[in-house]
Amino acid sequence: MSESIELQLKTLPNAPGVYQYFDKDNKIIYVGKAKDLKKRVASYFTKTHENGKTRVLVKKIVHIKHIVVNTETDALLLENNLIKKHKPRYNVLLKDDKSYPWICIKKERFPRVFMTRNVIKDGSEYFGPYTSVKTVKVLLDLIKDLYPLRTCSFDLSAKNISEGKYKVCLEYHLKNCKGACEGLETEASYNESIKEIRNIIKGNFKESLEKFQQVMLDFATKMEFEEAQKIKDKLTLLSNYQAKSTIVNPSINNVDVFSIISDETHGYANFLKISNGAIIQSHTTEIKKKLDETDQELLELFIIEIRQRFNSQSPEIYVPFEVDLGENIKVTIPKLGDKKRIVELSERNAKYYRQEQFKQIKIVDPERHVNRIMAQMKKDLRLSEEPKHIECFDNSNIQGTNPVAACVVFKDGKPSKKDYRHFNIKTVEGPDDFASMEEVVYRRYSRLLAENESLPQLIVIDGGKGQLSSALKSLDLLGLRGKIAIIGIAKRLEEIYYPGDSIPMYLDKKSETLKIIQYLRNEAHRFGITFHRNKRSKSAIQSELEQIPDIGTQTITTLLRTFKSAKRVKEASFEEIQEAIGKVRAEKVYQYYHPKKTM
Repeated sequence: MSESIELQLKTLPNAPGVYQYFDKDNKIIYVGKAKDLKKRVASYFTKTHENGKTRVLVKKIVHIKHIVVNTETDALLLENNLIKKHKPRYNVLLKDDKSYPWICIKKERFPRVFMTRNVIKDGSEYFGPYTSVKTVKVLLDLIKDLYPLRTCSFDLSAKNISEGKYKVCLEYHLKNCKGACEGLETEASYNESIKEIRNIIKGNFKESLEKFQQVMLDFATKMEFEEAQKIKDKLTLLSNYQAKSTIVNPSINNVDVFSIISDETHGYANFLKISNGAIIQSHTTEIKKKLDETDQELLELFIIEIRQRFNSQSPEIYVPFEVDLGENIKVTIPKLGDKKRIVELSERNAKYYRQEQFKQIKIVDPERHVNRIMAQMKKDLRLSEEPKHIECFDNSNIQGTNPVAACVVFKDGKPSKKDYRHFNIKTVEGPDDFASMEEVVYRRYSRLLAENESLPQLIVIDGGKGQLSSALKSLDLLGLRGKIAIIGIAKRLEEIYYPGDSIPMYLDKKSETLKIIQYLRNEAHRFGITFHRNKRSKSAIQSELEQIPDIGTQTITTLLRTFKSAKRVKEASFEEIQEAIGKVRAEKVYQYYHPKKTM
């Protein structure tokens, strides 16, 4: 730590604020917020950071600036604004190049209601932004069906209307407009419709439903059944639209819901807006980690940015864990009931989004997909390096016959079949899994060392503590213990065993790490069983041919090479056998299979 930084650390205040780190070129490389500037900034220079990127950041800091603010909320907002303005290299930046659609109620006499992507500060009301154009269009179609509104851009001032400046258009004759341009609809009546539209956009259908219900009854009382039917159709439209909204609980009103799930490299955050018990907005995004940020840090940034972007004034938010957003927002961590279920729904949205991203990345950017999986495996299995090269061993000695072993190789999480190897057990008598494992592991790695081939980062042993201990003996003999990570996987409960630890580790059943280890184990088992079966079949064939008197090994080999199986030797004619092994031996073979026939 340089003297100038040491001096700056001593003079920092114990107050909330925002700090900025500058590099040798006087460029901002990181912006952060803190409840206590002195404690937070000092922690960068006094702690040993596990994350490599954080260590690099600290080395690059040449100068520190800070801004003191009144509250933590102010610090959050200022941090977010500075990050968006300067785009520091080591900060998470929530990028979004889209311009989202809004619903505008124009500030004018007889206001128009329409979709726009441009927010103009002219006193008009804007609702949104919406993440789906389809949602906006469905809502506007509903409003158009329920309320006859004007679509023209005429200046409908009282003077223009009284002077008869405009004439009704086709929309009036189609009954889509009530003709305000000719004074055929009063401003008070039109504004009543706008008030109801405002409620519908906000998700409050109650008043409109009650009003249409009453109007329908009034028409029915007056025996105007045709008009009553028209209103009934509108009621049905409104009820159907409301039913399609995800109703959570009518008592949950004006709440924002946030959640996040993450892996080693990215976070996936979801936002749901609830009004009058219905979800009226949803937005999910991917956040790339820069300095191994925690879920709490990412979610706080997401909440501040999304509430600004979507112009949210909700006084309360629901989140899955504690976040620090200052005093102006009520933060609730639901424990049960509908509130808990809505947070779980938000988390489910984040998970689905993550899965979709994985599928797309796998197709579009396979390298990133591999890097993510490797990083996740390193974390899950507590490895010192990413397991880009994994080898898995399995023994096969069904009923103690023909003991063999298989070694399968995965590179970048995928099978590398050209590197698969079979082993015939040479030094072990009878079915002894432990001794067999010891033999094949020794043979495999003594050969790799002798041939100066690359060693794996991880060895997986199909079996529990016994097989793992046997494999370790061989690694000890070769001086490889500690240089290659090794684990055992027991079949019954998918337990992961580590050297010197009697207590197994259990991975999440849905984790990609466990799926890859299971794939490895199953592939090793399949490969071993296939080899074992082929060996037994070959052995059975050979033993049948060996029963023929005065026929040696070389003759048996020639017969199998020519006819492929004992069955085909049996079905062959004398001439075909003679052609392969000569007349004298052919007579012995043919007589064995056809004792009553003459040649």
